[in-house]
Amino acid sequence: VQLQAFGGGLVQAGGSLRLSCTASGRTFSRKNMGWFRQAPGKEREFVAGINWSGGTTRYTDSVKGRFTISRDNAKNTVYLQMNALKPDDTAVYYCAAQADGIIIVTTDRRSYDSWGQGTLVTVSS
Repeated sequence: VQLQAFGGGLVQAGGSLRLSCTASGRTFSRKNMGWFRQAPGKEREFVAGINWSGGTTRYTDSVKGRFTISRDNAKNTVYLQMNALKPDDTAVYYCAAQADGIIIVTTDRRSYDSWGQGTLVTVSS
């Protein structure tokens, strides 16, 4: 599956953004999906994940209560709604698809085998 992420931009602290990630191919609806981010000088980290049906989600602690991941399988799209943004959320955000055969949504980026190109989110203080 090929992925394309968009929706990043510059926003003030406390503001909101919605990222979208569209997928090509007919396997999207069977794949668990995740959002990761990478800040300058830091490793890429898990942000949120959602299982193939949308029935299970998972978040890193720092975004719980502020970010919401969702998906629309009819549109081959996964979303990341980001509210109450903080300067620490500044990063390039990537969407990713988990490899086939993995049942649970994991935080380990090694279990994801397809990646989008990334979209930059900058939160000013």
